[in-house]
Amino acid sequence: MLRSAGGLYAVDLGEQIIDCTVRGRLKLGDARVTAGDRVIVEILPQGNGRIDRLLPRTTRLSRRAAAGGREQVIVANADQLAAVFAAAQPAPDLRLLDRFLVLGELGGLAPFIVLNKLDLAADGDLGDALAPYLRAGYEILLTSARRGDGVLELGRRLRDHATVFAGPSGVGKSSLLNRLLPDEELRVREVSQKRGRGKHTTVRSSFYRLPSGGYVADTPGLQQLVPWGVLPDELAGAFPEFRGALQGCRFNDCRHVAEPDCAIRQLVRSGVASEGRYGSYVALLEETGEDS
Repeated sequence: MLRSAGGLYAVDLGEQIIDCTVRGRLKLGDARVTAGDRVIVEILPQGNGRIDRLLPRTTRLSRRAAAGGREQVIVANADQLAAVFAAAQPAPDLRLLDRFLVLGELGGLAPFIVLNKLDLAADGDLGDALAPYLRAGYEILLTSARRGDGVLELGRRLRDHATVFAGPSGVGKSSLLNRLLPDEELRVREVSQKRGRGKHTTVRSSFYRLPSGGYVADTPGLQQLVPWGVLPDELAGAFPEFRGALQGCRFNDCRHVAEPDCAIRQLVRSGVASEGRYGSYVALLEETGEDS
């Protein structure tokens, strides 16, 4: 399923895209149809369709819903995640970047970083901030949607993949996608000068076919990101730089906060892992309620 609007769901059948309604029991169940879902469709005499069944998801980008504490699936069945942030206006929020990367790792999506608005960044501003992510093994693409810098490289990186474009509002996700999808004319809004934050343009997740092959999903600007249903060991494993040390702690149930002889805390003390990234881990551990 590509996208929904007004109670209709656009489903890609390969040779054509048709509008579908949803069988009532799917609307009422816990597994609501979302962008990227694979579905069984009945073709109706009028030429439109009806979604009768939701197939199992192989991956998901999800978070804990603000109300009720249940899982909110943002996108299903993608294979990689582009965490899109701005080099300036707004300045990159590295704690929020860490959350996007963690959600991608936990959901089975291979994450990489896209730093947009390169034309607005002062020379030398980014090196220290990006160094921990390079050490952790993340690929970083530098782009400017306004000038076109890095857009061809980004297009090659997306080819033949199902990619989620995710990041906060105002970082230029829709502007980049307009470069990659010139026929779609996605709405773009400016960053609020008063708050220094982006305004929401995309209101729900939507998949689009890429002319070069593959799909890309535009997602709403997300700010509140807490993993859903994650255990402490899983959370630590979502930080690539921690994985090799997970078996080196004295205690098998180490949560890597205050326990003695913790291998991950030793990585931070030695400078192999950054204090900022470790701080993101501790904050997420507290918010998921697994530290009590």
